[in-house]
Amino acid sequence: MLIDFVPTVAGVSLAEAPAFKKAPGGAPANVAVGISRLGGSSAFIGKVGEDEFGYMLADILKQNNVDNSGMRFDHNARTSLAFVTLRADGEREFLFFRHPSADMLLHESELDIDLIKQARILHYGSISLIDEPCRSTHLAAMSIARKSGCILSYDPNLRLPLWPSAEAARKGIMSIWDQADIIKISEEEIVFLTGSDDPYDDNVVLKKLFHPNLKLLVVTEGSDGCRYYTKEFRGRVAGVKVKPVDTTGAGDAFVSGILNSLASDLNLIQDEKRLREALDFANACGALTVMERGAIPALPTKETVLQFLSKVAAG
Repeated sequence: MLIDFVPTVAGVSLAEAPAFKKAPGGAPANVAVGISRLGGSSAFIGKVGEDEFGYMLADILKQNNVDNSGMRFDHNARTSLAFVTLRADGEREFLFFRHPSADMLLHESELDIDLIKQARILHYGSISLIDEPCRSTHLAAMSIARKSGCILSYDPNLRLPLWPSAEAARKGIMSIWDQADIIKISEEEIVFLTGSDDPYDDNVVLKKLFHPNLKLLVVTEGSDGCRYYTKEFRGRVAGVKVKPVDTTGAGDAFVSGILNSLASDLNLIQDEKRLREALDFANACGALTVMERGAIPALPTKETVLQFLSKVAAG
């Protein structure tokens, strides 16, 4: 969990930005808030600095009914910061302050084991795999979760500038690939991880990315919706076209939507009709999030999603 500093003016480079506004972020934290908004129960594990920003982030989780008892505060390192801008050409520009930041310094001894054991799903990204001691802590959390019968959910959330090299990123992301029960990736990530030019080729996805332990692989395609692959079936669920204001957090909202449905009933993975309904719901979560600025403020409630879906159905 970190703080994104976003320019107050759209379409400028970081150097041109006249001022920045702070926005709480970090994909797993966004997912935790998203689940809570949808009426689910979630907790966040991670480390921030023992500083004003760290306390602010812990407080934001609390205000959003996310259990923050698994958070730790580091006396020596600062809360992670990122300056993020969407340039006029639509490209995102990132500048990270992590030298090292508190999130990288979460030690295995600081893990709240009971919290992990209570969970039905443990969801994680790949940024926590970049540096020690956080990497070992991440692997330990997965191992504890697996032993206590937890479902493991993985959204690699590629942020290339944070890795030492593209090769290190590929290797790091794939190092835990075969342990996940559920994986969500984007088209760009397929291209990056497989080296294939065609993210739409089912054979590439199935041959290179589907593994025997996987219960569900979802490929998100932005406003076009998503594709899904299970051992039994595969298909596409169309997205909902909306006017985007800010795409930050759309993927995290989608993950919240699907995980919240799965937490209520894991068996829906076996029933294609119900899986498609859950993915429709997740697509709507993503669509609603891009219609507002910022990730956390834009994450929808269950009522909002259901109203939106009935409006779409009515056409």
